[in-house]
Amino acid sequence: MNHHIVWEPSNPHTSRLWHFMQIAAAHPFHDYSAFYQWSIKHPELFWAALVKYFDIKWTSPPAEIINTYHDPLDARWFTGATFNYAQQLLRRHDEHPALISVTESGQREVISYQALNQSVAACAAGLKSLGIKPGDRVAAVMPNVAQTIIAMLATASLGAIWSSCSCDFGAEAIIDRLGQIEPKVLFIADGHQYAGKKHPSYDKIKTITQSIPSIEHLIICPIINSQNPLKSGDIKPERHNWNDILRSDATPSFVPLPFDHPLFILFSSGTTGKPKCIVHGAGGTLLQHLKELGLHTNLTADDNLCFFTTCGWMMWNWMVSTLALGATLTLYEGSPTYPEPCRLFEVIHQEHVTVLGTSAKYLSTLEKGEHFPADHFQLASLKTILSTGSPLLPQQYDFVHQHIKAGLQISSISGGTDIVSCFALGNPLLPVYRGELQCVGLGMDVNVFNEQGKPVLAERGELVCTNAFPSMPLYFWNDPNKVNYRKAYFERFPNIWTHGDYAELTKHHGLIIYGRSDTVLNPGGVRIGTAEIYRQIQTIPEIVDSVVIGQEWDNDIRIVLFIKLRDDVVLNEELIKHIRDTIRHHASPRHVPALILDVPDIPRTINGKVVELAVKQIVHHQPVTNLQSLANPESLKYFADRATN
Repeated sequence: MNHHIVWEPSNPHTSRLWHFMQIAAAHPFHDYSAFYQWSIKHPELFWAALVKYFDIKWTSPPAEIINTYHDPLDARWFTGATFNYAQQLLRRHDEHPALISVTESGQREVISYQALNQSVAACAAGLKSLGIKPGDRVAAVMPNVAQTIIAMLATASLGAIWSSCSCDFGAEAIIDRLGQIEPKVLFIADGHQYAGKKHPSYDKIKTITQSIPSIEHLIICPIINSQNPLKSGDIKPERHNWNDILRSDATPSFVPLPFDHPLFILFSSGTTGKPKCIVHGAGGTLLQHLKELGLHTNLTADDNLCFFTTCGWMMWNWMVSTLALGATLTLYEGSPTYPEPCRLFEVIHQEHVTVLGTSAKYLSTLEKGEHFPADHFQLASLKTILSTGSPLLPQQYDFVHQHIKAGLQISSISGGTDIVSCFALGNPLLPVYRGELQCVGLGMDVNVFNEQGKPVLAERGELVCTNAFPSMPLYFWNDPNKVNYRKAYFERFPNIWTHGDYAELTKHHGLIIYGRSDTVLNPGGVRIGTAEIYRQIQTIPEIVDSVVIGQEWDNDIRIVLFIKLRDDVVLNEELIKHIRDTIRHHASPRHVPALILDVPDIPRTINGKVVELAVKQIVHHQPVTNLQSLANPESLKYFADRATN
């Protein structure tokens, strides 16, 4: 793989990270690597300096920054400190745009920081009148619009716990998640629009409210203004409209809460069983997000961030913390390719977005469809693209610079729902190497371990973090002794967070992710990351999508590649040979699939990730552990009894 430099900072010393390096410690740092080492060796100094730099206001100061711990699950941060997460995000009160909401059909709304403060106060007063208090769960099935952020901040201002699902989740998937945490209030849209089609939600509302008896109040938000067919006897909870719960005469009020007070409940993908309910604390979430957005992404109050996300993906929670920096958030709701293939970039151009967050899958869709934003928009304001969700392949770096905008900083970032943040991400001081994530996060002692549990450089292995960090989950819901929590992250290597990614730390301390370690292929005893094969498949224009698995075969493991082809392409011997030759030449003979089969569709989760495990289970005639996590479960029928020879 060609790991040449594709971007270098032009003015690194003007960045927030450089400024922070000069004042964080007793002496200034002029080398990022040395500063990173200081951050992991002196966590109490690093995290305290971060609090001071971003001017976090405690209602009560901490008695201790970090305790002495042996087991990371016993780590306690900022003991004694109290504050309110929502208050930190709403410190700006002027007319500067806080939220710009844009839909695929062109509707646009701008809310200033002053108006946002008032709307949050009005919503919080409404929730309080419904009896919401600290520790109660408030849930949402909402699109990426301003009302969702207002409702979340109102919830946090009262000390209640927020949890959200995407509008495109089916009723069963929502019940699987929200049913476990027993919310008292549910915010839900009357429907959503995607690719020009409106999807009313009233049937879903009826099923959800009948299946989750804890819901006492249902707040319906008019998004598509669909006609309400529900009768009074159809649903049990008390029903309200969004405008009815707002108390316009309310004044902002924030409940001071402990640093580790629960803020969010996020859900695992559910591909291996019922989704885990992961509880994240307010303080750890805020500190980690300020570090990642303010230092690693170099966002300031002058920036405008747009992250293409649903409210069921942790990137929604991550991007909302941008408000703590006083910046503008552009919210885009709908299909990024409707009514025109480059619709999202039209919004980026019109709203003068400076930082765009998206997924590797979306960039791949543009590339495969030969949709080139640079042909239509100059994107003068855009300076950075963030990509996550799956590994950003090397040739996608080329696509961004050739067909979106030359000179962009490409920050491939990686972390997860588990930590509501990142292990590896961008850096305004370092070069970007093609195919690599720039660096691991400050304060995170990230390593790659081999099979023997030893750290290795320029070798592939398990991505681990050997120290505790503030955004570790507080606990899993209904896991009182942290049995499932410990099993999820600390079973492989005792007292060391094992994230489940198959990765490599490069010689210049960048990171490459090769896929999930539970889907690593093992033909002939050689460990191969699935991303290594996807990298090569991505270069073949005839292939629209693909999934690769390891199949138990003849007392070994063989690689089986399923591909979705363009409509005008047929899988013949010539194409099969081309695929195999490409993989052999650019990866190795070990990576070449034993079998290549075409299918009409590839299964993905609701958040857009390829579900290798479900395909593997179908091929091995095993039950699929959670169909509810799939956006297109019907696609699995194409894989049964295919790989039989």
